[in-house]
Amino acid sequence: MLLKRLQLALIHTAVAMTLVPINSTLNRVMIFDLGISKTLFTLLAIFPYLLSPIQVAIGSFSDRHPIFGYRRSPYILAGLLLCVLGVAVSPQVAILISENFTLGILAGVLSFGAWGMGYNLSAVSYLSLASELSGEKGRGKTIATMFTLMVFGLIATGIALSRLVPTFDLVSLERAFLIVAASALTLGLIGLFKLEPHVSLSSSPAKADTYTVKQMTAAITENRVAKIFFVYLLLLLAAILGQDVLLEPFAAQAFGMSLAQTSRIVSITNSFTLIAFIIAGILDGRIKKKYVAQMGNLGALLGFITIVISGFTASTSAFYIGITLLGFGTGISTIANLSLMFDLTVPEKVGLYIGAWGFSNGLSRLVGLLMAGVVADVATQVTGDALHGYLVVFGIEALMLFVAAIMLYRIDIAAFQKKAHEPAFVDKVAAVAD
Repeated sequence: MLLKRLQLALIHTAVAMTLVPINSTLNRVMIFDLGISKTLFTLLAIFPYLLSPIQVAIGSFSDRHPIFGYRRSPYILAGLLLCVLGVAVSPQVAILISENFTLGILAGVLSFGAWGMGYNLSAVSYLSLASELSGEKGRGKTIATMFTLMVFGLIATGIALSRLVPTFDLVSLERAFLIVAASALTLGLIGLFKLEPHVSLSSSPAKADTYTVKQMTAAITENRVAKIFFVYLLLLLAAILGQDVLLEPFAAQAFGMSLAQTSRIVSITNSFTLIAFIIAGILDGRIKKKYVAQMGNLGALLGFITIVISGFTASTSAFYIGITLLGFGTGISTIANLSLMFDLTVPEKVGLYIGAWGFSNGLSRLVGLLMAGVVADVATQVTGDALHGYLVVFGIEALMLFVAAIMLYRIDIAAFQKKAHEPAFVDKVAAVAD
């Protein structure tokens, strides 16, 4: 199982690697070097999350329609190819938008749409395969392996991009993106090789619980703690993830950093995220989960405040301290809140609640990224200063984290479990499907 676990981690890493050039290099090039609207870039960058509802249909379809005797591998391969294609052509799309806006937007919708569709197609398929191959007892080790290797992959990709594209140059940018795309494809193919066992075309998949949107909504709205946790996750993740597309162009705007320097930001933040993973693992079971989660939330909050201060003081040192705190806080918060999320489920309705928290995750990414681009552009227009536009967004994200930190104190796991197990509540949730 160790080999299969590593292969699954390679696929997860390969798909994640295709996100790095978009969110750590192309965002800076399009926003800062080419002067393209932040709102426009974020509208393109949110394609994976706009298309995320299709994951349910993909998972259900692949359950019932194996291709050449494989339920997951063909869909993973198709998704990986779309991700690779989207990344490979994105530099040309960026240039085309700056030269011919209408044609560039059409090309952008196609390329970012391919990337987004590929992300959803592959993600739901390899996560389903990971669950099937690992079994209930081995899922924790598999997820830990996948995410640890992914972080190493993100760090390596960020370093490689910083060296391949030290300054903005279209030829170097295209070559670097092609290298990342080819590397991701190679890792993904290695991961897929003899990973999934062949199944008989006549066999039928095990029946899995399926839930409707109405059931999921009822599960959240009927339980006060569940409602608080849903909003808590939305605020927390929208704040932490919303900065993804702005940090690099902000560093270029505020400190005049080169493309090589801004491309290394993703490596720095993920290095401290990896350290935080290890620390969170050590603290697990020794300190209450809510305390560990709060430590991560406040660490990320302090990171945003420090980044805002760095912008006002033009201090590069403060900026690096800020992104270090942000990376560390994100890592601690991710592990602790993931653990907390599993506590906020009930055995007979695990899929229902995990689906609800997954929906909150996807929605928060969409809201966070879109908010970042739109607010930054509006604030820039109002203040007449692009730097202030970034700082307003970071300030709002700090405020969102502050509100989330307060909400965490109101999340009572015991109260959630008591309410969720009440027969009347279970009956209400079940009745919604009828």
